[in-house]
Amino acid sequence: MSLDGLPSGPMLLAFLAASVALAVTPGPGVLYVVTRTITQGRRSGMASVAGVALGNLGNAVAAAAGLAALFAASASAFSVVKLAGAAYLLWLGLRTLRGSPAATTMPPPALRGVFRDGALVALLNPKTTLFFAAFLPQFMHGSAAPAQALLLAAIFVATAVVTDTLYVLGAGRITPLLRQRASRSAGRWLGGVTYLGLGAWTALADLPARRP
Repeated sequence: MSLDGLPSGPMLLAFLAASVALAVTPGPGVLYVVTRTITQGRRSGMASVAGVALGNLGNAVAAAAGLAALFAASASAFSVVKLAGAAYLLWLGLRTLRGSPAATTMPPPALRGVFRDGALVALLNPKTTLFFAAFLPQFMHGSAAPAQALLLAAIFVATAVVTDTLYVLGAGRITPLLRQRASRSAGRWLGGVTYLGLGAWTALADLPARRP
C-alpha cells in the first residue's frame, strides 16, 4: 500500500477491475433501482441509486467497525437485521400494491421518500456488510486497515453508482414503450411483486454469493 492508503500500481487496477465486474453484475440492488425507474420514473430511479449508495457506505462503516465479525459469529444478530430488511421490503411491496392504480409517477417532493427507502433497504442488509468484510481485505495492507477499508469501499460504491446510473438510464429509455403496451395498474403490480420478491429473497438468503 502507498502512504495515502491506496493500493499502488497493479493492485489498484485489479481492485478497480474487480469492482466494475461486481458492480455491473445484476443483483438485488440493480433490480431495485430498475424497478423504481420503470414504475415511478427516471428521477425516482436516480434517487434510489443515491439512497442505496448511502446505505452501502453505512454497511462499509459497519464492516470497518467490526459488525461484520458480529454478524458472522452471531446467527441471531444476522437474522434480526436481515429480517428487518426483509420486512421493510415486504412493507414496500404491500404499500405499492395497495396504492392508487393512477399513481404511475411520483412528484418531486416524494423523491425524499424514495431516497430514504433506498438507504434503508441497503442499510438493513447485513449481507452487504459481510460482502465488504470478505472483498476489501484482499486489497488491503495490515496497517491502518479501517481507513483503507473505508477508502476502498468508497471507491467501490462510487463505481456502483456509475453502473447503477447506467441501468437507470437504460430502464428510463424503455419505460415509455412498456407503458404504451401495459395498463397503468400493470406498473403498480410489477413494482409490488418485485419488492415482495426481494423481501422473500432477503429473508431466505444466507450469505452473499454476489454483489448485494
